[in-house]
Amino acid sequence: MTTHIAAVPRIVSRARAAAAALRTLPREAKDRTLLALAESLVAQTDALLQANAADVAEAHAGGRRPALVDRLTLTPARIRGMADAVRDVAALPDPVGEILGERLRPNGMRVAQMRTPIGVILMIYEARPNVTVDAAALCVKAGNAAILRGGREARRSNAALAMLVGRVGLPDGAVQVIADSDHALVTALLQSDGIDLVIPRGGESLIRSVVEHARMPVLKHFKGATHLFVDRDADLTMAERLTVNAKIQRPSTCNALETLLVDAPVAERFLPPTLRALRAAGVEVRGDDRTRAIAGRAGPDLAAVVHPAAEADWGAEYLDLILSVRVVDGLDEALAHIQRHSTGLADAIVTNHEERARRFLAAVDSAAVLVNASTRLVDGAEFGLGVEIGISTDRIGPRGPMGLAELTSLKWVVRGSGQVRA
Repeated sequence: MTTHIAAVPRIVSRARAAAAALRTLPREAKDRTLLALAESLVAQTDALLQANAADVAEAHAGGRRPALVDRLTLTPARIRGMADAVRDVAALPDPVGEILGERLRPNGMRVAQMRTPIGVILMIYEARPNVTVDAAALCVKAGNAAILRGGREARRSNAALAMLVGRVGLPDGAVQVIADSDHALVTALLQSDGIDLVIPRGGESLIRSVVEHARMPVLKHFKGATHLFVDRDADLTMAERLTVNAKIQRPSTCNALETLLVDAPVAERFLPPTLRALRAAGVEVRGDDRTRAIAGRAGPDLAAVVHPAAEADWGAEYLDLILSVRVVDGLDEALAHIQRHSTGLADAIVTNHEERARRFLAAVDSAAVLVNASTRLVDGAEFGLGVEIGISTDRIGPRGPMGLAELTSLKWVVRGSGQVRA
């Protein structure tokens, strides 16, 4: 379906009218529509799989990267997961109207902040048809209207999902899915005065393009070059398990591990079994000279599979079964490496040394910092948010996984009894 640029004012006008209706919609009404959407997703699994199969076939034929095809692909289990995520959002408390930090002033005036919907949110994203459902559910529950523009590679899947969203009784214009992939249309949306926030979700080039053209605030993370540092006082069995999980559990995601840093005193013991476990999982390892030397001493089987790391590997986001590995001399060198190369999404330490753990938590300036846990856990659902609309690495406004509360703004509310300013 083609959407002409001239239709943009109408799209935005419908969204603003819907946002006004959603702002005061009772929780019961919002939850009822979400539960209906969850049921519809399960009931229409076959139709969704059929539409998605055509998208996946086209992606394969076009030579798309495996990571993108993985994000694009729906399965019965993933559709059930989408439905469960919508139910989780319905079960969460409604953030709209929540009162925060009420205080009584000396003159008897009560001052507080209240959570309020942002208004109209534009999302631009690649592949990931599940984002269509996640964004719709989160925006509606937080009282926002959503304009969703998915990638061309998922157009059939998104059209099928949009049809289901449109049948659950939401106000007209509450969730609008734009199937047209015309860049001029996207630019027109980004330059509209009626949209309050844009959230891009995809590759670095997409996000930089949105930042360049948008007139409204942008919530973003450009890429996820995540690190895990194995400290000299780490439980090495735990460290191996966390390394393998963070790299292979789903390597196409932004919170998958990309660089492993190993403290020199434990490198000879830790690296050989961990490198063998990574090799068995199909991971290509790119190591510094010290890592390659340790692999060589461990046996010819490892010497042949640890390739030299280039400067570009430090800070790379592979989104694939590739891992860069470096041996460092202690926490200070690990922190210096992370400070230089981290993209501020997620970084982790494995250690039983409480002082070093605290120092790592304080020194690493990322949206999520972990101790003795996999970076793959940096996710809205894993953090108890129900589902996330994305992960922000901005330092102003929401940071990290964004759920319902992060899709609201705050306004001051004042209750007085005739107070005036002297």
